[in-house]
Amino acid sequence: MQTVLVVDDSLVQRRIAIAFLEKWGFEVWEAGSGHDALRICRERPPDLVLSDWMMPGMSGLEFCRAFRALGHEDYGYFILLTSKSEKAEVALGLDAGADDFLTKPVNPAELRARIAAGERIIRMQRQLSEKNRLIESTLQELQTLYDSLDSDLLEARKLQQSLVSARFQDLGVAELSLLLRSAGHVGGDLVGAFPAGSDRIGIYAIDVSGHGVSSALMTARLAGYLSSTSPDQNIALTATPGGGYRPRPPRETVALLNRMFLGEIETEHYFTLLLADVDLASGRITMVQAGHPSPAILRRGGGVEFVGTGGLPVGLIEGAEYQQFDITLAPGDRLLIHSDGIGECTDRQDCQLGDQGLAEMVSGLRQSHGLAFLESLVWSLSDFAETDTFEDDVSAALLDFKGPASQGF
Repeated sequence: MQTVLVVDDSLVQRRIAIAFLEKWGFEVWEAGSGHDALRICRERPPDLVLSDWMMPGMSGLEFCRAFRALGHEDYGYFILLTSKSEKAEVALGLDAGADDFLTKPVNPAELRARIAAGERIIRMQRQLSEKNRLIESTLQELQTLYDSLDSDLLEARKLQQSLVSARFQDLGVAELSLLLRSAGHVGGDLVGAFPAGSDRIGIYAIDVSGHGVSSALMTARLAGYLSSTSPDQNIALTATPGGGYRPRPPRETVALLNRMFLGEIETEHYFTLLLADVDLASGRITMVQAGHPSPAILRRGGGVEFVGTGGLPVGLIEGAEYQQFDITLAPGDRLLIHSDGIGECTDRQDCQLGDQGLAEMVSGLRQSHGLAFLESLVWSLSDFAETDTFEDDVSAALLDFKGPASQGF
């Protein structure tokens, strides 16, 4: 506390107070009225105000209210000088913004003690203000960093979504629709397909452990191993003598991925995978289920069947063996490959949807097809969970098999 403003309509009283204050080392300003004092405070707020209560024009109480209304960043300590000692009057002064009271005539020792108390309060307030300024500055820096990170994550989301380049493909004898919806900006789910020779396609669904950027980076790397545009880099394909490509048996592809993951890629992640080799001419599908949820067959007659036995995730156990199995789709049947973000979606009572709930849900959507079916599935999940923000990534691939034909991929 360095500057003190003395406000009193009595020149004698001002001179007495100023004499003590200057002796104690304060820089003292003075004003003979509340209006003059308010003008001084607008230009340069004092650390301490020592004001008489009873003054003509603007009373000390009115001046105190106006002083507080100025809203200076640094707090000014306000002492009212008064002959009023009733509790109601004191309460009125406190309500107006006064911090302390002194009874006139002022005792120098008491004045010095009250100023010392005010100095302690001012010191704590300014320390708090400085800390608040530091916190505010830090928060602004963090907000800038967050905005930059958020912008990067939005771009990363676009890049990840671009990995699913063709959300809908008309294959002549069948239609393939893909859904990818991350719980955050980016996620660990990925679905896709690739041509695998005449009347053959490969379909895959991946769910990398964890969430966020590291999982998303792993999905991007896996997408390269199952590329639809560079068959020479796709490990699910093998070259034929004529210069073409044919599908590698799914169990061999998954075993190869497991060896690569454990031997070449240094990461704590693992992933579940469902890899399907689809013969479009016959409707026969050979799949490997490596820890991924059991896919559902939506029969034309309305029944729903879940197939597969589970299997081990990829990247957990060296030398793991993977079993493949066959299913056959009849004309009008559909195959739904989905991530655990669908089956493990919970309602308000924390109950999971499960296979039975999913079967009932997709049965109610059997009139929808393709992308409309998948979008309707997401809406149904939102109704079940009573929120459109899911805790886990949601992804799916839907194959609508229309029947034999000669068209290829």
